Formats: sequence, C-alpha cells, structure tokens
Amino acid sequence: MFLATVHFTQQRECILRQLTADIDTPVPIEIEEIQDGFVTFVLRAGPHADRFEAELDAADHVRHVQRLDSDNLLVTKPSCGAYSAIYRNHGTLRRENTVSGRQREYNVLVFRREDLRAIIDDLEEFGTVTLGKLKRFRADSDSPLTDRQREVATEALARGYYDWPRKITNERLAEELGISRATLHEHLRKAERTLLSAALTDSAGRSTSDQFAPTEP
Repeated sequence: MFLATVHFTQQRECILRQLTADIDTPVPIEIEEIQDGFVTFVLRAGPHADRFEAELDAADHVRHVQRLDSDNLLVTKPSCGAYSAIYRNHGTLRRENTVSGRQREYNVLVFRREDLRAIIDDLEEFGTVTLGKLKRFRADSDSPLTDRQREVATEALARGYYDWPRKITNERLAEELGISRATLHEHLRKAERTLLSAALTDSAGRSTSDQFAPTEP
C-alpha cells in the first residue's frame, strides 16, 4: 500500500477553479463522500466563505451548499473528473486536499504502483500531473492483523463502510476489492475480533477474551 501526493493542474472549467483563482494561499478541502459522479466535501473557505457561498448557491450544477459555520461550507457538486479518475482506479483520497485556481494537491492511498500509474494516466487526459511524495503506507509493524486483513479493514474504513449511515454497501466494497461478500465479511470479522481482543487486554497483559479465542488453521 502506498501514499502518494499528486499535484494536478486542472484544464477543465470548474467552479472551484473560478472561486480560488485570485486567492494567494491554497484552500483546504476535506472529502466526505463520492457517489454516482457527485462529490461532497467541506470547503475550508475562511474569510472567503460569504463569496464562495453566494457563487456556489447561484451555480445551477451545484446540488447542495450549506453553511456549517463562519468559515466552512458543505458542498455537493458533480466531479470535474479527478475524483472519478482516482476512485475508478482503486485509489482512495485521504480526507484533506487543497485547491488553488487550476492547481490541486491530492493525497491518494493506493494498494499497488500500477493503480497509481493508471490514476496518473487518466488525469493526464485533462490536465498536467506531477508526482510529489510517494511512500509505503503501513499500519504499525506490531499490528496483530495479517497483511490482507489490514488492507481490507483499511479500505473499508477509508470508504466509509464503518460510518453511519454507511457510505458504501458491502456488495460494492467487495466488488471493488475483487472478493466475494463472504470473504469480505470473514476478513473484517477476524480483523475486528483481533483488534477488540487487543484493546481489551487486562492489566496483567492477558486478553480478557483469550479463553474464547478460536484456533486459526
């Protein structure tokens, strides 16, 4: 699993490009949900919140804009292409990214280098891409999970499977991971039990559920 910082110059017209074109510092965006070609995100507008809200509200293609507080807006709008390129190639956006006119910075989690290459190839169809930091992303090496359990649990968490309401169904998650629903549930069940057992270790250093632990084949 890898964590990549992708710098992208957007060539398509996009309302975020218009909103931030004259702002000197990048504007943070926190991704909440991507579904059916629409992206929902929190726009950290700061002192520009009033203008951003008015322009977003006036745009016909923006599905929803809501003022969360004096500085932040919750926005749902069609993806301009970048988010779709990332997700259809098995990437996951880390929550915080930035926009500044045509410039974007995305923090992308991928399982394989080939997935990252495919994301870059798709993005280059409508913009210019520069790869920044690339590092191997792993949970703590002392993790009690197997590599596959950790991968599946990480993806489930990143895709909103554990949110309420869930942002992705078990059928869709299993399909995107290339496994059956039964296999998905088996990986998650074992990961959840292992992590809960580790978290409930008593003061003597022994898991409170050791006596019930099944013997793995």
